[in-house]
Amino acid sequence: MENMIKLTVIDREGKEHNLDAPTDMNMNMMELCKSYELPVEGTCGGMALCASCHMYVESDHELKEASEDEEDMLDSAFFVEDNSRLGCQIKLKDELEGLIVRLAPVDE
Repeated sequence: MENMIKLTVIDREGKEHNLDAPTDMNMNMMELCKSYELPVEGTCGGMALCASCHMYVESDHELKEASEDEEDMLDSAFFVEDNSRLGCQIKLKDELEGLIVRLAPVDE
C-alpha cells in the first residue's frame, strides 16, 4: 500500500510486533504504538514534556537530531542509553521503512 511503511516494535517482554505505519497522517512512534495498544503512555500528548514514550532505536536509521527539549527530558529519564529517543519525536516517514525500536523499561 502506498504511504505505508513496515517497522518493528519490541515490547518490554521481548516480543516483536511487526507494524504497518502510515506516512501520510503526520503520526509519530508514540501515536503508532498507542494505536496498536502497545504499552506506551504518551502522558504529555507528544510535547516532549515527559519520558513515558522512551524507546531505543535498534536499527541503523538516520533520525533527525534530538531537540533541546527532547535531550532535557531524556536527561531526567531512567534507563537512558546512547540510542534512547522519545517516541513522540520520531515522525513516521518513508525513510523509516524497516525501523526497529525497543520500548524502554518503566521505573516502577
